[in-house]
Amino acid sequence: MPAVTEEQIAALVQTFYDRARAHPDLGKVFNNAVADWDHHLGIVRLFWAHVLLGDKRYNGHPFPVHLSLPIERQHFDQWLSLFRETAAETLPPEAATHALARAEHMAKSFKAGLFPFDRT
Repeated sequence: MPAVTEEQIAALVQTFYDRARAHPDLGKVFNNAVADWDHHLGIVRLFWAHVLLGDKRYNGHPFPVHLSLPIERQHFDQWLSLFRETAAETLPPEAATHALARAEHMAKSFKAGLFPFDRT
């Protein structure tokens, strides 16, 4: 596991969602989907603590939660670009690389699940 702290993970999550909520396209998706931001941010912090620290407190499954959202193909590139920038700013380099690899895998998997006939 890369060297990273819970505080750095919290900074990643908070900074990313502050930016995503203000984004002209992503903001519409996130702001309409999340009613309780404190709760949502807590779950996402646990998810990234699981990924980056091997923490066992997260036991969810992210994909089903996203099935009902109005996600469009272009949102994946926007999300990854914003995540890449935020991870580089908030995490140590090795942790940022690990987080980005996981984010890219998730984006590819989510895109395949949401748009199964998309060849791009």
